[in-house]
Amino acid sequence: MRARTVTDQIFDLLYERVVNLTLAPGAKLSEIEVAQQMGVSRQPVRDAFYRLSQLGFIQIRPQRATTVTPISEDAVLQAYFIRSALEEACMRTAAQVLTEKQLDALDTLVQRQAAAVEAGERSRFHALDDQFHHDICNYAGLEFVWALIKENKGHMDRARYLSLSYGADVALQEHRQILTALRDRDGQAAAGAVKQHLSRIETIIARLHIDRPDVFDG
Repeated sequence: MRARTVTDQIFDLLYERVVNLTLAPGAKLSEIEVAQQMGVSRQPVRDAFYRLSQLGFIQIRPQRATTVTPISEDAVLQAYFIRSALEEACMRTAAQVLTEKQLDALDTLVQRQAAAVEAGERSRFHALDDQFHHDICNYAGLEFVWALIKENKGHMDRARYLSLSYGADVALQEHRQILTALRDRDGQAAAGAVKQHLSRIETIIARLHIDRPDVFDG
């Protein structure tokens, strides 16, 4: 694994802030200001901005302000299609190969998620949610699958994060259902559980159009 660069660190920080809407749609970003805040030169900031623009998270316009883009419903649904296909396949493999120790580790992770829900810690739950899905791929020997998912799921994450204020308990219950299917060595049930879990994004979008129409494009 290559060493993390300054650009990686800046990218990760800005990525997280876009996902959790600390940087809301329409927010302006300045290379100079970010560089000063991070105590770095402008070049790694420029490189991080470019990576974010390639994901569709920010719009860079020469001689004009760089801004955070609205959430694109089309991009969210495309991310869902990709993620669902990959994770369903991953679950079928995971159900056959995960060890009891690995399943116990996932159970501990779900317990930590429950504690985050109980405490109302949305950011911590979101991180543990990601870890749950990542660890299943990793334990199944399919780390490359998670790399592909991570590359494509950003727009979906923005919508899902907003829903955690009211939907984290539902997500937690669905994680328990996924884990139960994995413990039962039922790959089809695990694939079905993750499909149901991820498909909630369509309901989330419908509700956000009512609750937060300001975050969408168009």
